[in-house]
Amino acid sequence: METMEYKNITEFILLGLFSNEDAKATCSVIFSLCYLAILSGNLAVLLTIKGSHLGEQPMYFFLSYLSFMDICFTSTVAPKLIIDLLVQWKTISFSGCMSQMFYAHFFGATEIFILVAMAYDRYVAICRPLHYMVIMSRQVCYILVIASVIGAFAHSLMQVLIIIQLPFCGPNQIDHYFCDVFPLLKLACMDTRLLKIIIVTTTGVLSILTFVALVISYIIILFTLRTHSSEGRHKALSTCGSHITVVFMFFLPLIFTYVPMADSVSDDKVFALFYTMIAPLFNPLIYTLRNTDMKNAMRKVWGPKKLFEKN
Repeated sequence: METMEYKNITEFILLGLFSNEDAKATCSVIFSLCYLAILSGNLAVLLTIKGSHLGEQPMYFFLSYLSFMDICFTSTVAPKLIIDLLVQWKTISFSGCMSQMFYAHFFGATEIFILVAMAYDRYVAICRPLHYMVIMSRQVCYILVIASVIGAFAHSLMQVLIIIQLPFCGPNQIDHYFCDVFPLLKLACMDTRLLKIIIVTTTGVLSILTFVALVISYIIILFTLRTHSSEGRHKALSTCGSHITVVFMFFLPLIFTYVPMADSVSDDKVFALFYTMIAPLFNPLIYTLRNTDMKNAMRKVWGPKKLFEKN
């Protein structure tokens, strides 16, 4: 191929979140603590669901996979980010860069599809309660998870195939803290405007449509709740409120990243921090602090804890 003649770059340099040398050591400690909290929090949720009766319920079945995806998604980005804050030369090989991009998109896209499955589960539970156990059987739950994985794999593979065939002849400095599509397109030695349109059309528009569909589904759910009893309405609002919070925390930064309003990578880095670190950090808190079933299951699995005692 003709483009391969120009691809003489074998590694990239990640410029990171910022260039302030004095703050890097402090930020490394902060991000290390955040990463440990993400691992411990999501593992606690995952093990609680697996070790209790909650795993039999579709909502918690999906939540366990969401927690697993949070761990995997953050682990593709956070360790490299933390190490790069401490070292002087922040290099990553071409193959390592492609791998990081593939896995980041794979776990992130799987998480998006699981959030859609969770919204569908809540819709069926509240709008069609008499048919809930038939519609949301364990077989259907597994099919939805497998479909999420297949869809995420296809999406990630497409991103890598777009980037891997581009010529990179220098410079090799990626203005980001991990390898992603738009920062790499800026380094390509060719006109990438058409590719940017394709990526915005596929990833960006798909994110917007998914977000809008999720919001509409929750509006329908909230409208349906008016006919429920006070106790049922309170419980449903508690679980739906958690889902809605997570959806907004994950999707809004994602949309701002993949539907660029201006040619600003520095803003993309801040938005990316939300869905790679902040959302996975708060997800376990969002799904446990307002969820009586989860708090009761944690008491049984982990023993009595003052943290989960009622005020």
